[in-house]
Amino acid sequence: NFDGITYAKGASVLKQLVAYVGMDEFFRGVQAYFKRHAFGNTRLSDLLGALEETSGRDLKTWSKKWLETAGINILRPEIETDAEGVITSFAVRQEAPALPAGAKGEPTLRPHRIAIGLYDLDANGKLVRAEDGRIELDVDGELTAVPQLAGRRRPAVVLLNDDDLSYAKVRLDEESLAFVTEHLGDFASSLPRALCWASAWDMTRDGELATRDYLSLVLSGIGKESDIGVVQSLHRQVKLAVDLYADPAARDTLLTRWTDATLAHLRAAEPGSDHQLAWARAFAATARTPEQLDLLNALLEGSQTIEGLAVDTELRWAFVQRLAAVGRYDETEIAGEYERDRTAAGERHAATARAARPTEEAKAEAWASVVESDKLPNAVQEAVIAGFVQTDQRELLAQYTDRYFEVLKSVWESRSHEIAQQIAVGLYPAVQVEEDTLRRTDAWLASAEPNAALRRLVSESRAGIERSLRAQTADAAAK
Repeated sequence: NFDGITYAKGASVLKQLVAYVGMDEFFRGVQAYFKRHAFGNTRLSDLLGALEETSGRDLKTWSKKWLETAGINILRPEIETDAEGVITSFAVRQEAPALPAGAKGEPTLRPHRIAIGLYDLDANGKLVRAEDGRIELDVDGELTAVPQLAGRRRPAVVLLNDDDLSYAKVRLDEESLAFVTEHLGDFASSLPRALCWASAWDMTRDGELATRDYLSLVLSGIGKESDIGVVQSLHRQVKLAVDLYADPAARDTLLTRWTDATLAHLRAAEPGSDHQLAWARAFAATARTPEQLDLLNALLEGSQTIEGLAVDTELRWAFVQRLAAVGRYDETEIAGEYERDRTAAGERHAATARAARPTEEAKAEAWASVVESDKLPNAVQEAVIAGFVQTDQRELLAQYTDRYFEVLKSVWESRSHEIAQQIAVGLYPAVQVEEDTLRRTDAWLASAEPNAALRRLVSESRAGIERSLRAQTADAAAK
């Protein structure tokens, strides 16, 4: 922690600092810094001064732009080719989007040290970087020309920030995106594959890639993804995108497509593997047809099995919670499952299942236990909120939007910080993706005079509605 620059913030740009000054120069500078200041107190400027000496870089400007400003830059390639597919001009455009609500300062363009990777399919059908297909350079200002690429044949995929040197959002150009949609799983190396996954997700969240196209990309490549962490992340992102970023008129179609795919992958996964378990959870999260729900029930009862799939306690609760959310299970079945798992975790799972039931009575009970009472332990309250908010119960939850704003300030002032924050964020009407939600939020912010912490939480939640509306518009335009 130098001069108030916390580890959490500094770590996000540390790799950029290393790339900016050079690996060898960085370590020589650090060695000089430790030698010079052994057993003494230091400031950030002492470290940067040592790095300036070994690298010859001006780090005062770098530090001001990277460590004293908010927001994340967008880097996108601008490529022109001739009729034969030869690059005639190449540049990297840097953008500084508007800062999040409540953030101080102005949008900032920063100096970046990045690599550009050029990828093509090899004879084995793998996407690989050519031996001379990597260029490392400084990107600064709004537009940086890359004359080194002029005269080269355009590759199948152009990847900015290859090797993940900088901290930025990266866009794929139209041709690269189209190729990646069909071949993302064919990258021979995991890092460029991960960077493309991240780029596609950022484009979806920012309304530059339609949710239906993101789903197509995921379905095309996820079957070849070996990293279980990436697979689980994609599961969460697809569900979020379809629930909140898809055109409402297309949502059911996309959910059906996704759920069918989760079941197919579940049945095809290696028996007993982490991937099989992850696909079982993904299937349970959106199972919707009578046949799919029958399968969940049968797996719980043991009347059907899938080779290698161990329906253990945690997976049982995932099935129970989904069956409760669609009205298949009520208190009797939930209580019966709790008898099988009378643990602290079982108590939380049961609370989620009860709150998930699609009835006015269940929602009123959950709301009262969280908002009108202060008896729930933190973990149980969090579980109730998780069950209460179901994205396929929007109409049932609509009545709670006004109630949320009516009680929010008093809850904030009367509860502990952690409990109040859970309620402020967890019960915000995030599933009501409508202009009316924005208007109600603005009216409350203008009239309630919340303190800075509460204003920030509500403003950030409001920004989520704006993001969802932009993404839904982009998805609708892609029909």
